[in-house]
Amino acid sequence: HRHYGPGSDGILWGPLPAAGGDFAVRIFNPDGSEAEKSGNGLRIFGRHLFERGLVGTDPFVVATLGGAVRCRVHPGGGSVDVAMGRVSFDSTRIPVTGPPREVIDEPIEVLGRTYRFTAATIGNPHCVLVLDAISADLARTAGPVIETDPRFPNRTNVQFVKVLGRGEIELEIWERGAGYTLASGSSSSAAAAVARRLGHCDREITVRMPGGALAITVSDDFAVDM
Repeated sequence: HRHYGPGSDGILWGPLPAAGGDFAVRIFNPDGSEAEKSGNGLRIFGRHLFERGLVGTDPFVVATLGGAVRCRVHPGGGSVDVAMGRVSFDSTRIPVTGPPREVIDEPIEVLGRTYRFTAATIGNPHCVLVLDAISADLARTAGPVIETDPRFPNRTNVQFVKVLGRGEIELEIWERGAGYTLASGSSSSAAAAVARRLGHCDREITVRMPGGALAITVSDDFAVDM
């Protein structure tokens, strides 16, 4: 079972020699494509390094295609912090086609319905839709259409967000190259940053997903700690 058994939604290849950090890791999706960054993947990788005795509880840096990130394993290995970097809404960096701009609350038509989306990058591309109601069925049907929309030349991860309060959101995820996903660190980071950018949430945000909850902190300049 890809979610609960020996199957998976990706492969972590490492540790590799690192030019921009203490370690490097490469991340591959089930369709063979390579991901720039994975928040949950980095936490898993950090725990793997801890179990092998390659790191302790001091911070260390992992180089990814989406940039270097700082990680720290808590005593006992029960949780791992990752400084995911700064979220950008710049169309040239995500990328999103059209004139250079911040891609904030724009319309997108999917399967005959018009939604509003905000695009972001945290080293990999994201399309975030804030809705009154979300579901796994919506993620499975609308997600692949949005992932391959021509306005996203590198395809995109897709997050369907329901705001539960100033410090809490709920998330359903369609992951680029992997499909419907129960939890995602980079998706949580992007969705939390968008929720704050749109004024729905404050700095500290709990992101609830079918696979569990993540604690996200979004700074005033949209740097994210997970």
